[in-house]
Amino acid sequence: MAEGGDESQEKTEDPSQRRLDKAKEDGEVLSSKEMFVFATMAMGIAMIYALSLFIPANIDHWMMFFEFGSLDMLSSLMLTRMGRALWIFIAVSAVIGLPMLITVLATQGAIGGGINFSAKALAFKGNRINPISGFKRMFSVKGLVELAKAVAKVVLLGVAFAGTIWILLPTVLRLTSTGLISALHQVFMGTLMALAAALVVLAVIAGLDLAYAWHSHMQKLRMSRQDLKDEHKQTEGSPEVKSRIRRLQMEASRRAAEQGAALDNVADATAVITNPTHFAVALKYVPGETRAPVILAMGRGKMAERIIEKAAEADVTVFRSPLLARALYFTGQIGQEITDGVYTAVAAVLAYVYRLDRGESPQEPMVEVPEDLQFDEHGNTLKEKR
Repeated sequence: MAEGGDESQEKTEDPSQRRLDKAKEDGEVLSSKEMFVFATMAMGIAMIYALSLFIPANIDHWMMFFEFGSLDMLSSLMLTRMGRALWIFIAVSAVIGLPMLITVLATQGAIGGGINFSAKALAFKGNRINPISGFKRMFSVKGLVELAKAVAKVVLLGVAFAGTIWILLPTVLRLTSTGLISALHQVFMGTLMALAAALVVLAVIAGLDLAYAWHSHMQKLRMSRQDLKDEHKQTEGSPEVKSRIRRLQMEASRRAAEQGAALDNVADATAVITNPTHFAVALKYVPGETRAPVILAMGRGKMAERIIEKAAEADVTVFRSPLLARALYFTGQIGQEITDGVYTAVAAVLAYVYRLDRGESPQEPMVEVPEDLQFDEHGNTLKEKR
């Protein structure tokens, strides 16, 4: 497919499925950074809330890190506590990191139609470090959109946090008159409320960014009419080639039908010339009726075997001559006289057959076939191979 197509033609057609698959192989898939930010933020808030239910029940476990025995055991206790702390850090990192990783993969799978790994996307691209290309990207439409998203994010998140603080301001002012546990609880719930408000803002931005990313992705993959024609030729084949294939198929089918119908005529043959079993040609010659012998039936492979069987049933003489059998098969047609080039060789064979039929024991003739009529089993002339 002509990826670029004719530059003079406008890209007005939606991309075909093959074009989308090819883009996916090249690593060009639909993606949205803001959707990743929203998804990871949502998972982070959910995990913060889940940890808030888990931590109070295990606060005693954390307090043991600050309990020490006698000074004599201080060194060993420090090493032991550091080891435990390391394992806890690894476990907490896995508990937090694994859901985040799953969230990122699931988000890309939902947006891009599945997880896609492309070696081409990892290949080095010189234009990525080209300063001129970098300036072009900065001042392109995409760069302006990214700037607008960043400004909108800062403004809207600022409004969301400011609005949340305004709503919670009476509660914040009363914190000094409450107990420590109650104050911490209220601060925690206020933080969650602020994060939830930010999540709503990020959801709106992510939705708009996803719509824009889909539009840009489809615009980038749009095709011209010539692109579609070229792709159709590659997938379905050009009309000329398809027409030629159909003609060859019809010709092969017609020839096979003729060969099958001609089997009943083998019994009337004067002789059958074989190669010895791959090719078989049944000939009939009645002096005075035709100028030259006529081909009654011919075939190769299984059809040749059936001709030989029919000849044996009708007591028709079978003469083995590979070169002559192939020459008759590739130059003749059923119901037509043999070509002039093989007339001498066929005459010698028929003379030999006539003498056999009269009960004589003649010497088998040396059959000579002209060089330009000597074929291999695929129809290629042996003269060309030399």
